[in-house]
Amino acid sequence: MASIQDWLAAARLRTLPLAMASIGMGSFLAAHEGAFRGWVFALCILTTLFLQILSNFANDYGDSVSGVDGAQREGPARLVQTGKISRLQMAQALVLFSLLSLGSGLGLLWLALHTWADFLFFLGLGLLAILAAITYTVGRKPYGYVGLGDASVFVFFGLVAVGGTYYLHVGQFKPAILLPAAACGFLAVGVLNLNNIRDLHSDQQAGKKSVPVRLGRRYAVWYHWILLALALLTALVYTASQYRHPLAGNFFVSIAFARTQCLGREKAYPSPCPRPLSEAIGPDYPAFCIVIWSGKFMGLI
Repeated sequence: MASIQDWLAAARLRTLPLAMASIGMGSFLAAHEGAFRGWVFALCILTTLFLQILSNFANDYGDSVSGVDGAQREGPARLVQTGKISRLQMAQALVLFSLLSLGSGLGLLWLALHTWADFLFFLGLGLLAILAAITYTVGRKPYGYVGLGDASVFVFFGLVAVGGTYYLHVGQFKPAILLPAAACGFLAVGVLNLNNIRDLHSDQQAGKKSVPVRLGRRYAVWYHWILLALALLTALVYTASQYRHPLAGNFFVSIAFARTQCLGREKAYPSPCPRPLSEAIGPDYPAFCIVIWSGKFMGLI
């Protein structure tokens, strides 16, 4: 019988702030325009948490069933692979959190939207999000095993999470919102990329074709710096287009901190498995969003 601690470990609570950061970004962009609605924010957060936990459970289940996770795995231990949670129990959890995600999402859309066209469009996005969370590692041909996880993370953690949340608050869409949405997407992909670099050797042995496996570690690290640069560029363009005060560029603090942490830990831990890099960059994605929020809140952007 799996314990509560086992389920909490499988839920990977440390990933939840990453999921919530993009919701916060979209909500604070809406708040800047006087359109923030607390219950929309709360339901967006709840739905996102259900989806993120669903994704984490699906990763644990799929990687264990497919054999990708084994004794050679260098990241956190998977609960199904170690036998602490049975396959049946995890499959049941996938059904439960799929239903919770769907129920929470339906409630959000029913309360926030006013036309059937909007409702059906966002319902389609929600169903795609549930499908993407599961099929990343589950199924006959998981898309995460062929290197498409980066595109999915960019779309759902960036464009959909930020742009969709903004629309649910405001009821309209502005093209400029795609810039901070893209910045969030690039940073989220960066977190995934570092995890995949960490697992590069075990993924190679298991036949998983993640982006770092396809590129090799050297170019995967360059790819990561490109992601950070693109996040910085899109945030910079957005800030310049909405310029009000020099302190609007406060998001540079988080990027500079991330760079310092990455370089410092790379030197301190020169092993092929850059786990310290992932631990360093993960908190900086929410930090990046927070400083953007603060700039909007203070009327600087």
